[in-house]
Amino acid sequence: MSTPARSARGVALAVLLVALIACAPFRSGQPDTQASALALRVKPAAFNLEDQAATRVGKLIWRGGITLSADHAAFGGWSDLDVGADGSRVRAVSDAGAWLVGQLRYDPAGRLVGFDNAQLGRLKAPDGTWLVSKAWADAESLATLPDGSLLVGFERRHRVLRYPAGDELQGGGLAGTPRPFPTPAALAGAPANSGLEAMAVLPDGRLLLLAEALQLKPGTTTGWIGTLRDGVPSWSPFHYTLVEGFRPTAASSLPDGDIVLLERTAGLPGGWRVRVMRLRTAALVPDAVVQAEELARLATPWVTENLEGIAARRGRNGETLLWLIADDNFSFVQQTMLLHFALAD
Repeated sequence: MSTPARSARGVALAVLLVALIACAPFRSGQPDTQASALALRVKPAAFNLEDQAATRVGKLIWRGGITLSADHAAFGGWSDLDVGADGSRVRAVSDAGAWLVGQLRYDPAGRLVGFDNAQLGRLKAPDGTWLVSKAWADAESLATLPDGSLLVGFERRHRVLRYPAGDELQGGGLAGTPRPFPTPAALAGAPANSGLEAMAVLPDGRLLLLAEALQLKPGTTTGWIGTLRDGVPSWSPFHYTLVEGFRPTAASSLPDGDIVLLERTAGLPGGWRVRVMRLRTAALVPDAVVQAEELARLATPWVTENLEGIAARRGRNGETLLWLIADDNFSFVQQTMLLHFALAD
């Protein structure tokens, strides 16, 4: 096939992919109760479609993965997650205003194989009402403060809400009533669908916020480092370098103090492509232009999806463990995936 013909075919396929996602039947909706038990269907995810013996891509070592589905209108759209210190308890938030909690299960070799005791509920607004409309319910990022309270970042109506510490089944945590949390003034200028995709709490207590696409300097998107004083943050901007059409979708603090990020792009041929990145905390000085290091790239035939959430924790043997979650866009052509890796070196 000639180069122009091949290019035209690629454009047509890309348009078809976007159309399929846009026109797919959405399963959006809200839970009917504050918290309800959820029956999940769990299946193993394949790491490499062409090589079943593969165990590593870049600096990521495969520790298992699962696909999740449920017969509930609000299940899907998972945009970020938080995993407890022991690697068991997991929380996630969705872009339809729902939350999910449960227990992760591993086999004797430490591979992720299950998700137990799942509970689903809906997020509240500061006035105690449910977040229902997409404009107000589009949760995209999640982070836990040292006192156990939870920060949830929203786009469209760009803001951060602080949910109380506690157990969701007792009305705390993501089931609680939040308070507004101060954000940088410049965040209001972010495009509606490209707000706070990434948020992390650093080991020294500082906060990191990163917009998906807020260009204040050419070739970058804008982030902020926040320092808390008496519970109120003061923000200093930095500028995160963008390459190859990738955009940041999630961040988490690594045990060594640096930051791990996800970047994502999509198109045909190839579908979703994801980069796992390391950002050196030492580079985060006011108004700096920073560039992250690529740790791994996930693209066909490697396991990949619309990966939008990441969590990092120290493992029992001292290794750094990562969990990645995919947003299925409530679309029949996509999947909810939860992937698990150890970080080499």
